[in-house]
Amino acid sequence: MLKTLSSLLSTFFFFAVIALIVVITSVWQISQELPEYQQLADYEPAVTTRLYAGDGQLMMEYAAEKRLFVPEDKIPTLVKNAFIAAEDKTFYSHFGVDPIGILRAAFDNLKNIGRGRRPAGASTITQQVAKNFLLSSEVSYKRKIKEALLAMRMEQAFSKQHILELYLNEIYLGNRSYGVAAAALNYFGKSLDELTIEEAAYLAALPKGPNNYNPKTKYEAAIGRRNWVIDRMVEEDFISSSDGEAAKEKTLEVVDRRGEFVWGAEYFSEEVRRQVKSEFGEDALYEGGLLIRTTLDPKLQKIASTVFANEIRDYDLRHGWRGPLANIPLDDSYVEAMQQVALPAGYANGWIKAIVKSVSTVKANIETIDGQKGIIPLARLSWARKNLKNQGVSNPPKSVADVLKVGDVVMVEPVSPSVIANKKLPTDSYELRQVPDVEGALIAMDPHTGKILAMVGGYSFRKSQFNRATQAMRQTGSAFKPIVYLAALDNGYSPTDLILDAPFVLDQGIGLPKWKPVNYSKKFYGLMTLRQGIEKSRNLMTVRLAQDVGMDKVAEYAKKMGVNPSLPHLLSMSLGAGETKLINMASAYGIMVNGGKKVEPYFIERIQDRNGKTIYRHDRRPCENCQAEKWQNQPLPELADNREQIVDPLSAYQMVSILEGVAQHGTGARLRRLQKHLAGKTGTTNKNQDSWFVGFSPDLVVATYVGFDEPKSLGRYETGAALALPIFHNFMAEALKNQPDTPFRIPAGIKLVRVNHDTGKPAKPEDQSVILEALKPEFSFDNTSQRVIGTPANDNSSTEDNSPSFAVDADDEVQLGSEY
Repeated sequence: MLKTLSSLLSTFFFFAVIALIVVITSVWQISQELPEYQQLADYEPAVTTRLYAGDGQLMMEYAAEKRLFVPEDKIPTLVKNAFIAAEDKTFYSHFGVDPIGILRAAFDNLKNIGRGRRPAGASTITQQVAKNFLLSSEVSYKRKIKEALLAMRMEQAFSKQHILELYLNEIYLGNRSYGVAAAALNYFGKSLDELTIEEAAYLAALPKGPNNYNPKTKYEAAIGRRNWVIDRMVEEDFISSSDGEAAKEKTLEVVDRRGEFVWGAEYFSEEVRRQVKSEFGEDALYEGGLLIRTTLDPKLQKIASTVFANEIRDYDLRHGWRGPLANIPLDDSYVEAMQQVALPAGYANGWIKAIVKSVSTVKANIETIDGQKGIIPLARLSWARKNLKNQGVSNPPKSVADVLKVGDVVMVEPVSPSVIANKKLPTDSYELRQVPDVEGALIAMDPHTGKILAMVGGYSFRKSQFNRATQAMRQTGSAFKPIVYLAALDNGYSPTDLILDAPFVLDQGIGLPKWKPVNYSKKFYGLMTLRQGIEKSRNLMTVRLAQDVGMDKVAEYAKKMGVNPSLPHLLSMSLGAGETKLINMASAYGIMVNGGKKVEPYFIERIQDRNGKTIYRHDRRPCENCQAEKWQNQPLPELADNREQIVDPLSAYQMVSILEGVAQHGTGARLRRLQKHLAGKTGTTNKNQDSWFVGFSPDLVVATYVGFDEPKSLGRYETGAALALPIFHNFMAEALKNQPDTPFRIPAGIKLVRVNHDTGKPAKPEDQSVILEALKPEFSFDNTSQRVIGTPANDNSSTEDNSPSFAVDADDEVQLGSEY
């Protein structure tokens, strides 16, 4: 018997030794396959790049993984304790693995054999770091062995604090959040030190599966897991029992962070993103954790986005109804069919899809996608005239059946309570809506520095990411004329000079039709002052002036003012036939109002890397006294003005004065009602395809245009004065509200002389139209001081043009550079 027992023990011992050797050999072999972990000593995770407005408001975030890195010693103890209680209560005492926890997990897994359950783990925080950084998520014992071996080695190489720092900054917690700092921001809109017990506990509940505890879809599960973590925190004496019970009674509320970003700044943010990616590369943008301070003014951006969108919608209403999204059979499956109809990009918040169930003369009965019943009354459809060719419209509808049919799928919006009360409409009334198909842009700039303060690149960023303020090349129409007149003023001409407004015929060469530009009114006005040529936007005067100055000189000014680097030397270019970008026009007008100095528009003030080091600064002027440690009543440091003077400041002011006349009694006269010093110029291109206004106050330039992406007529009456000017007017009304009026700055040397506005001659006591004209010091009213351009003696309007030919069709000849 003893012999048999001894034999059995020997056999057992033999196989045990063999098994141990196999295990040791396997572990050794696996250990040779372990990845290098020393790289974690210098951990630099992919961190979110953040864009900030000029006042510090957050604009946008860009990241491959939304993460905000926080050093371990800056993470609140409450947050660390919540994760330790939930994930690894022996973290500070184990050597990388928890043997007791492993035995407990193994026992549970044996009990669950055959039940189809995922094997339970006993991973410590250190093991999770090893898996998250160095291993895959494969469920196998080989991976668990690697995980344990790496964890033990990491415990020997790194401190507990470093391991916890790695864990809390790397772990994915759902809601696009990597790391606890990003999760606190994305779930609760808070920094880590602002988290309460219940909020910290909820974050600590997420590592086991964020989607399983999403409070928006699985609220009860989320509350249950959070409260379990709170109980663990009480057990570990991290919080008191009373605090724990109070925390468990709290509801779980998460935030929508979209409201934190500057409203309406998508186009601005995208422009910055493109520039940073181009300069620093994609990795730096999406993983580098850059801090980018931009020039954006959130107040002006909100005004710009609101005003622009409102005017685009008003234009769209003026030009009628383009039809439903679809028409579907009103059968048993109409709800499913309606769900399949896609909403167009660019629809506004509050708009909802609906189907027309029945139609009568006075109303349409509708059902929204969420089952609400309502009506569209005829009284709210007066705008829904049929859209015709060239943006014309039919007569207003006399019946709802003129607009809608049964089965039409449309977008609607509840009529506001105030309108329902005022118009005495049924309470279930809806407005018919459609997304405008016209586009355009607006840009606001500081003329002294070039800072872009606000920008709208289109009606809706969701509809189109193409930025029409910085990327679109468009004809400018009469908005280009001030470049022509400034070239003249800078080369000896005076605002009081006379120019003939009379028929002009240009021979373009053999086989080409004669070019015969006309005024918008189709009338001729004889001799008028140079000032009036801009104020009234006379095409014929502009062409004669350009011919007299020389198109080579006009092209030179267009180039140095940044409008067009290679403007063709054709007289038609003087009327705005050339193409440029909106941002270039804003810059050119900025040169006029800032005294003739070149400014480059820019969007980015400064960029810092993740460590706070400045890697880009727009203003590179040296300033020795700007780094003072404290204020000791020393003089303010003075920075050199290194802007290039490209136009005589006296000429620039003369142009400002003339453009102020446009706003007082010219094509922009509606600006008078604002009672501010404003100036600018309208512009309308061929067949009313583009509507422009570019203008300024003493410290703010605003340029805007409206037009279709595929150029076509905006409509017979949609000129710069009718469409673009109201955008400028409404923007300035809000931007300058409650601000004192500031007159335009007059440079030294300018003489303000009383003259007759109509003749340009010295004012007489009996004159009715008298202005203060801005004249240069050398000007005097003698017999030769008032130049006359276009008299029979010097008018070359019938000679052959030696520049390259420019052919246009007959209709273009009429409206090229339309005066309004």
